[in-house]
Amino acid sequence: MLIAREKKKSNIAEYILYMWQVEDMLRALGLDMKQVERHIVARFEADEETGREIHDWYDNLIAIMKQEKVETKGHIQALKNTVNELTELHFFLLHQGHDRRYQQLVTLAAGNLVEFRRKAGVDDSVSDVELALNALYGNLMLRLQKKEIHPETATAMESFSKMIAYLAAAYKQMEEKENKF
Repeated sequence: MLIAREKKKSNIAEYILYMWQVEDMLRALGLDMKQVERHIVARFEADEETGREIHDWYDNLIAIMKQEKVETKGHIQALKNTVNELTELHFFLLHQGHDRRYQQLVTLAAGNLVEFRRKAGVDDSVSDVELALNALYGNLMLRLQKKEIHPETATAMESFSKMIAYLAAAYKQMEEKENKF
């Protein structure tokens, strides 16, 4: 909860990847709050009030996952909405904002996105933004498992990372402007 809150403020892409990891972690613990309490909440070594807040956050997230029927796979609607917001910003920067730097980053990632889409067997209903995030999440899981990453894959991930990092920075800038008003 504390990490998620900070990531949401500082880098929306890192927040999404972190929350996907939290969803998977909760699934691994069987969406069982007793297991979550033992393996996650207790490790925070927080004061009683903060500990209760952390507990409630995980408990609420489990309830949402169950309600939205994403107990075994998929993502909660709030995260899907955030990915959709990033996708909208992606299209704005490409077509209306005419952001040349972002256009260059997307062009550099385009071939890798096509190849990843083909290998993953994903159709065009999945946006390039969601596809890149999925690839980065998969890469993160491989690194956490200390598995070898092929040099071509590393190059592709670098192109996705640059595109998503730029998009996340633009999102943060947009959020800051909106919060001023």
